[in-house]
Amino acid sequence: MAFLSARVARARISASAASAQRTRELRAAGVDIIGLSQGEPDFATPDHVIEAAHRAMREGQTRYTPVDGTPELKEAIVAKFRRENGLSFKPENISAGAGGKQVLYNALMATLDPGDEVVIPAPSWVAYAIMTEFAEGVPVWVRTGPENGFKLQPAQLDAAITPRTKWLMLNSPSNPTGAVYSPGELRELAAVLERHPHVWILADDMYEHIVFDDRRFVTFAEAAPQLAERTLVVNGASKTYAMTGWRLGYGAGPSSLVRAMARMQAQCSLNPSSISQAAVVAGLDGPQEIVAQRCAEFQQRRDAVLPLLEAIPGLSCTRPDGAFYIYVSCAGWIGRRTPAGQELATDVDVGAYLLESGVAVPEGTGYGLSPYFRVSFATSLDKLKEACRRMDAAARRLA
Repeated sequence: MAFLSARVARARISASAASAQRTRELRAAGVDIIGLSQGEPDFATPDHVIEAAHRAMREGQTRYTPVDGTPELKEAIVAKFRRENGLSFKPENISAGAGGKQVLYNALMATLDPGDEVVIPAPSWVAYAIMTEFAEGVPVWVRTGPENGFKLQPAQLDAAITPRTKWLMLNSPSNPTGAVYSPGELRELAAVLERHPHVWILADDMYEHIVFDDRRFVTFAEAAPQLAERTLVVNGASKTYAMTGWRLGYGAGPSSLVRAMARMQAQCSLNPSSISQAAVVAGLDGPQEIVAQRCAEFQQRRDAVLPLLEAIPGLSCTRPDGAFYIYVSCAGWIGRRTPAGQELATDVDVGAYLLESGVAVPEGTGYGLSPYFRVSFATSLDKLKEACRRMDAAARRLA
């Protein structure tokens, strides 16, 4: 009898995490590597949020809280949804966890039985598929492409739904492509889902406040209020307030689902950090000008790095409308040979070659669509420019 369980094999390491770990190891060995893997802002957590955490510690807010969030946090989340999204929730509709990932995990663990299917547009954050498999569900990847801005089309969704379909994963703005669904596009998908009342919608809005070119973000529940009773909206503080390490995410949906999610969390981690909860209340209720300022800086980086990437021989890009990623096609490198004579047969080979050239990126294979790699521009413009220079030099060395 094996000591480790079969589910361990289903808990794979994500492409971005693997790439970031390789970067850390090489840097520790003294290698000059520019890491473009991490999906986290390079900004500091706002001062007023840090000060709120300090006050909470001084005031003794260091004990257990209700499993899925304090009343104060839930009220702040309710107010956020009303103010920013036009959505009316009550505290019993809110669930807070140790990051948006835990909220997603709780929802899938609370709803999936063996063989239940989850429709996932490809490319997507690989954790969706991994968590689905961990909950004994079946991920159903649906390929999107640059011809449609990497956005799921209504006919594709309709064709992917079966009697076993339980969820549609919808991430806008998207990791890894930066695709942003318009209100009209969301309503077209909703029209399909209205014909399939057994399918729920998981709207991952984690990058809500990083949208470019004066676009207005619209969440699925706002665009399709008729489906609100089977929609779970997931968001968090990680990207909006540069609080990735604080681990605080939240979801809003029907109270019956939220109660079931709390039961899952109670047997896993109990409440998220009491200090993080107090800090996020300050973030949600406090001044929001810094959020817009940082979004503008991300747009400046996008506008600077996109032409540099597109000028590299063999690479092509689709302009992202949000998030801080560019999904780069390396099809023009496939079949070429490195100076050492190795053929680049896959985007995994391309990633290895770029690592040798001093740039770390996660390969598209991990996101469900090849041959691509993802560039995160959540780093300084100087580093981005140098990374592009190294990639250009690598391209010109290929035979």
